[in-house]
Amino acid sequence: MTIVFVHGVPLTSAAWRPLLDELSQFIHEDVVRLSPPGFGAPLSSDFDATIDGYRNWLVDELSRFEAPVHIVGHDWGGGHVAEVAMTRPDLLRSWVSDTIAGYEPDFVWHPLAQTWQTPGEGERAIEEIFEGDADERAARMVEWGIPEPVAGEVALGQGAEMGRAILALYRSAVPSVLNERGRDLPAAAARPGLVPIATEDFTVGSIVIRHRAAERAGARAVELEGLGHWWMIEGPARAARMLAEFWNGL
Repeated sequence: MTIVFVHGVPLTSAAWRPLLDELSQFIHEDVVRLSPPGFGAPLSSDFDATIDGYRNWLVDELSRFEAPVHIVGHDWGGGHVAEVAMTRPDLLRSWVSDTIAGYEPDFVWHPLAQTWQTPGEGERAIEEIFEGDADERAARMVEWGIPEPVAGEVALGQGAEMGRAILALYRSAVPSVLNERGRDLPAAAARPGLVPIATEDFTVGSIVIRHRAAERAGARAVELEGLGHWWMIEGPARAARMLAEFWNGL
């Protein structure tokens, strides 16, 4: 069995390293880290950096495996995972996503996301985030709560391509689009699901609507008390135990 990890914004696959170091004591399956185009992988000029484009990319990647996989997604990686769970559950043995609350009708994007969705303002914000050299970007990531050395590793993969991908992706995910797609969330129950709920993460919807979304998706919800948006970096040992218990219980 293979376990696949998919990261989100504004990360590269380096974000998974602390968790994978801890997880190695619990699992013996093959582990694969997939980098979405623009996020540690090349972004071709013809790639459709939208919800549909990234879902199709992930479907193509998962179709290469000989058997269904366990998959874990964080941030927008969790969104891509949810899209596959709703539309191609045959590719999955189980799924983990921390961002499915976006499909709830009362979900509201966090202020920075709303800025990225605004023409002009979004471009200026992205330029500020990714300006400077890798050391300056790493310092910015530390301010965002990503500790070193992960912040430095992530900063090496950040730049103009990632900025373009962020703007296109967020602008494809306006509330009306998410509300429409959210009608299909119960389809994710076709495979066992887990929704980590980091109680100090204020960017992915309230704890209440995260629990509600997990219930609609037929998924188990686990609260990670005291952890924030970067839960797999902040508390890798706790995250590893949570995932191992989930997979062992299947």
